[in-house]
Amino acid sequence: MTEIATPRPFAAIVLAAGKGTRMKSDRHKVLHPIAGRPMLLHLLAGIEALAPVAEVVVVGAGREQVEAAVKDRGARVALQEPQLGTAHAVAQAEAALDGFDGDILILYGDVPLVRTETCARLLARLHESDTPAAVVLGFRPADPLAYGRILLDEHGMIARMVEYKDATEAERGVDLCNSGLMAVRAADLWPLLARVGSDNAAGEQYLPDIVMLALADGRASAVVEAEAWEVAGVNSRAELAEVEEAWQARRRAQAMADGASLVAPHTVWFAWDTAIGRDVTIEPNVVFGPGVTVADGVAIKAFSHFEGARIEAGAQVGPFARLRPGAVIGADAHVGNFVEVKNVTMGAGAKANHLAYLGDGEVGAKANIGAGTIFCNYDGFFKNRTVVGEGAFIGSNSALVAPVTIGRGAIVAAGSTVTEDVAADALALVRPAQQEKPGWAARFRARSAAKKAES
Repeated sequence: MTEIATPRPFAAIVLAAGKGTRMKSDRHKVLHPIAGRPMLLHLLAGIEALAPVAEVVVVGAGREQVEAAVKDRGARVALQEPQLGTAHAVAQAEAALDGFDGDILILYGDVPLVRTETCARLLARLHESDTPAAVVLGFRPADPLAYGRILLDEHGMIARMVEYKDATEAERGVDLCNSGLMAVRAADLWPLLARVGSDNAAGEQYLPDIVMLALADGRASAVVEAEAWEVAGVNSRAELAEVEEAWQARRRAQAMADGASLVAPHTVWFAWDTAIGRDVTIEPNVVFGPGVTVADGVAIKAFSHFEGARIEAGAQVGPFARLRPGAVIGADAHVGNFVEVKNVTMGAGAKANHLAYLGDGEVGAKANIGAGTIFCNYDGFFKNRTVVGEGAFIGSNSALVAPVTIGRGAIVAAGSTVTEDVAADALALVRPAQQEKPGWAARFRARSAAKKAES
């Protein structure tokens, strides 16, 4: 990730104290995923390129879940209890930032898609020649709904900020809305927060009030505008789905701009870290979970599902294929319909075209796995590996009971259950000799029909 310079060192405060009752979930609201990654981690990843000095996450209900999610990032945690509004929430981070005198970027854990570049613009605007007291991120949605409004003066600075509940009808007619995100110098933020009251319709301490307090002191604040999708918040399952769809639409467009062909774009679902090469063709109804890399020239057929897998150049996968974590499909290899691969490396040109389960092992280059083949990798206690050598041929409906190795160029006859290693270039035939009893079938039918007539 390319680092983006900011005018001064900055710290990020992320508000995540809300209970999220409309989600009706035991999972904390900010940990619900977008494209396979929790919203909160989407947001924090978005500011990594700006190199914050510190990250403070303000928590309340469900704090243990949030603390566990950010522990590996080294983020600091501040507790808001009770929850008395957004200004009160930000104030709880002061102790965690004791001694810090740079800029502060205020974000919301349930507004996960704000772009790195937008955050950089907020911080840069704070240090332009007119030195605004604060910089607020505004947006103009198609339907302003109940968002707080921003009214500008003749110079384009903020003349008034008002919550929807407290706005007049004329003010509600303004389409410039407040996202709640803002940048403020630490030296200004804490004194302003200390002056915020709760004399409003909700009886809460509103963060936007610091803008009006600064204006009363003779210091105006500025607005930076973002696209509405960047500041879409998530408060319900329906809104979660809307934000997911918006993210997916942009990712699909990016994949096609980068040289991939999506036959039915709206049916393809990417994860946050999916990497797609050039000249890749993706047919309808394909789902990528986290951790998937697809190299150039790969063909992915319909109704396939991938997670934690790597597909190398020129390979063909699907339809109805499933690649699970640890699957590596080599160059020009084929994985066909109703084939599941888990923790197996398939060499260049290897094929498993029909109805197979390959779990824990290795398939050599140009080996062929017949229809109905199973790697019996689990004995009820341990996972064991199966190794199929280069150029080996596994006949249809075979069971390879791990741990077992099939040598280079060996052939396993159809219908075999292999429990011992097979030497290179050998034939393994593990099934009983065929027997035939003349007339048996006719006699069986006659007896059975007679019994049925008597019953």
